[in-house]
Amino acid sequence: MATIKDVAKLAEVSVGTVSKYLNGFKVKEKTRIAVEQAIQALSYEPNIYAKGLKTNRTNSVVLLIPSVWHPFFSELTYYIEQALRKKGIKLILCNTRDNLDAEIEYVTMARQNKVDGIIAITYSNIDEYITSDMAVVSIDRFFSANTDFISSDNYHGGYQGAEILAQSGSTNLAYVGHGSSYANDTTARLDGFKDYCEVHGIPYHLCYGEGTLDDYQEQLMTFVDQIASGKLSIDGILTASDTHALRVYELLKQRGIQIPEDIQLIGFDGSQQSQSVPIFLSSIRQNVPVIAQEAVSCLLKRINDGNDNHPVVHKKVPISFLKGQTTR
Repeated sequence: MATIKDVAKLAEVSVGTVSKYLNGFKVKEKTRIAVEQAIQALSYEPNIYAKGLKTNRTNSVVLLIPSVWHPFFSELTYYIEQALRKKGIKLILCNTRDNLDAEIEYVTMARQNKVDGIIAITYSNIDEYITSDMAVVSIDRFFSANTDFISSDNYHGGYQGAEILAQSGSTNLAYVGHGSSYANDTTARLDGFKDYCEVHGIPYHLCYGEGTLDDYQEQLMTFVDQIASGKLSIDGILTASDTHALRVYELLKQRGIQIPEDIQLIGFDGSQQSQSVPIFLSSIRQNVPVIAQEAVSCLLKRINDGNDNHPVVHKKVPISFLKGQTTR
């Protein structure tokens, strides 16, 4: 197996020069080309563990997500892993199942194993476990500690969702979803929806819960039954996520309600399972590749600068509308 000395000898440079190149320091263009050619010729693989000991880095990052089954979280994981891989950093995926105890265990593990940083998507109360000396970037949730915060423009997404339904002919709107009792930016979707309706004098109904999922499911069934029986006059629905939208679609179809003829339906996320499958669900699309890139960029800057030298960053990523078959 080739060593760094072998690379230096073939490239006709010093071991120190090869080390500088491998650690990301700038070298002369002629030197860079010679070192890269030598690495390729010898099939040299740097010892990332030895490198980590010298730099006090593990070249690993933990990603906390509530569920691998959720399309948005799955897509986001893919793009975060790609962005980290380009920087030579390994991803440790922690599927928390939206469970507080699991989240605490994973955060503790990350701290004890001295990973370089954490990207967290959590809707639980784990603030006290996020210490100020940890490099942490949060998506959709602001922590009280020294963490960066990346989110979609959720307020504008909710506002635009209501606007599109109204402009497409819906006159009685509803917002459907289940949220966390802890403050997070996704609740801004509901705020944007309500503000549009109130500014434009559009009647609206809320089927929204922050309690248990069982309570929400019961609330949703009652809501759909009221629509089917005519007790509620709803002809346009915006949901908190695509998953909620697909469940609403299923329940309405079971009761003989046609979409979009009787009721228009818009989800939120716009995650694509396959680029070859036509878009079915109309949705407010989160720009997942940009969210992932922003999260990785902020985390690496925080790791490199150190928490004490890094001001808190809050970035909002613009949303867009994907028109599918559930709106007119």
